[in-house]
Amino acid sequence: MDELPPSVSAENALCASEVSFYQAFLFWLKLGLISFGGPAGQIAIMHQELVEKRRWISERRFLHALNYCMLLPGPEAQQLAIYIGWLLHRTWGGVVAGVLFVLPSLLILIALAWIYIAYGEVPLIAGIFYGIKPAVTAIVFQAAWRIGGKVLKNRWLWAIALTAFVGIFFFNLPFPLIVLGAGLAGYLGGRFVPRYFQPGGGHGAEQKSYGPALIDDDTPTPEHARFAWPRLARLLMVGAALWLLPMLALYWLFGWDGTLTQMGWFFTKAALLTFGGAYAVLPYVYQGAVSDFGWVTPGHMIDGLALGETTPGPLIMVVAFVAFIGAYVLEIFGPEQAFLAGAVAAMLVTWFTFLPSFLFILGGGPLVESTHGQLGFTAPLTGVTAAVVGVIVNLALFFGYHVLWPEGFDGALDWPSALIALGAALALFGLKLSVMKTLGLCALAGLLVQWLI
Repeated sequence: MDELPPSVSAENALCASEVSFYQAFLFWLKLGLISFGGPAGQIAIMHQELVEKRRWISERRFLHALNYCMLLPGPEAQQLAIYIGWLLHRTWGGVVAGVLFVLPSLLILIALAWIYIAYGEVPLIAGIFYGIKPAVTAIVFQAAWRIGGKVLKNRWLWAIALTAFVGIFFFNLPFPLIVLGAGLAGYLGGRFVPRYFQPGGGHGAEQKSYGPALIDDDTPTPEHARFAWPRLARLLMVGAALWLLPMLALYWLFGWDGTLTQMGWFFTKAALLTFGGAYAVLPYVYQGAVSDFGWVTPGHMIDGLALGETTPGPLIMVVAFVAFIGAYVLEIFGPEQAFLAGAVAAMLVTWFTFLPSFLFILGGGPLVESTHGQLGFTAPLTGVTAAVVGVIVNLALFFGYHVLWPEGFDGALDWPSALIALGAALALFGLKLSVMKTLGLCALAGLLVQWLI
């Protein structure tokens, strides 16, 4: 950003300093407790609170930050919180904003995972999960529909999505290979048919003015947010240490094949593949956690996604549920310490999953921001996002198969589950009910079925 007249710069710098660290801390804590509704709902809450009400940041600066975060792997809503906290109060502002965005969700999911695994056979709990499993299938189909409607704007992107679906559904190709192939297709498309690979608008709401903001349109990028090689090098060294030290400790304590070590390595890779949001990485998590390592069953994955939908924080927090269940069932600390094993696994996986998001914002923010809007950078991501639609459809079919034919195609169709799934689809697509309301109604339907049976 070009330098502005000293009077404007000084005035806005003073305004930005009016938000105390304590005020920001209280807001980020509140956000972590009320951030329901997935990324769209979380971004809407931040826009309403920070742009419209508190005026901490202007509409244009907010959307600029959001567009940047959407170019990165990881949960864009959490990264947006880190970004704004970073602009306001430097590194610690970003760290506090990002940690408080996920901490309440982590604690809640640990408690719910323990209740689920310890008391899941209780009729009340079993009835609730019987109802929400079919709803999850409809929710995932809705995610594919929603993302596809925004992304698949031409035949080239449709072809990438279809190829990704065929690759994962019929040939069981690894998700990272699909991401690399889609990125390559996007890069080539950006070079030879660039008009078809322009970045999607997605969040292209009309920019409005809500009055003067603390970080306004004409507020220059603060010094700590400008790119500098020494600053980037220091942060990368700190980030490498924060990843390497826990991984070395796990290797020393449990060996490379230990469950916690493998979880740390696996979810580090998952964190770098979350282009397109949590639904995009769930097929990869499924391949590893269910098929490769056997940490959880298909039923556990469906139930974990349902719990993730009903708790605050990023949906990708479902990985904490997966880790808890895996470590608890495998009794990696012995039968007497099953809960401790699950809690430790959930916290470790959360650490490895979200650490890259902090590094992307605090270290790569200024660098990536300077390339924003350049087609050579955005076209590969457009290709990856198109492929995401195909893998999400595969995930929905996978969930539907396990819910509607729990004993396989050789068994009978579970008609009550099919009717609940149909009702959930009508609620989401026809009545436009929220995910939370749909899950609540389906949970009641599940209880009714349990009572009648």
